[in-house]
Amino acid sequence: MNDTKTPSPFRVLLVEDNLDDADLTREALRTVDVPLTCHVVGDGLQALAFLRRQDEFAAVERPDLILLDLNLPRLGGFEVLREIRKDPELTWLPVIILSTSEADEDIREAYALHANCYIPKKLDFHDFVEAIGRICDFWLKLAVLPKERRGSLPGSAGK
Repeated sequence: MNDTKTPSPFRVLLVEDNLDDADLTREALRTVDVPLTCHVVGDGLQALAFLRRQDEFAAVERPDLILLDLNLPRLGGFEVLREIRKDPELTWLPVIILSTSEADEDIREAYALHANCYIPKKLDFHDFVEAIGRICDFWLKLAVLPKERRGSLPGSAGK
């Protein structure tokens, strides 16, 4: 008898207000060779409600990885990142900034707020797909996540 559980898919939260960029990112995520689900929210307040499981997001599971745009309506990406990092239930979540901004002050601010990575969106589609693949390879295959999620991930038993 085989007691091995089928691992649940990785959960990615994409915080992106531009529908074209969201579609591009979802398309890039479809090329990744690990099972994953991608939830998309269009502004910073929705992102925090999703992460805190409030209102219409009460039944969602927290993501394993956040892809965060900086230029968002209602609450900007820096404010979202600041809130994530000061919330003890969320601070462990890996946050990758995907932004059109290549301004040094934005990059510095993102890292000062403890973003895990900063990727400019100004890549051609092939390079963008490759970048998303590398992000997923690292965060969803190689890096070890906290115990609350670790047991359900592929290749993570006993780590």
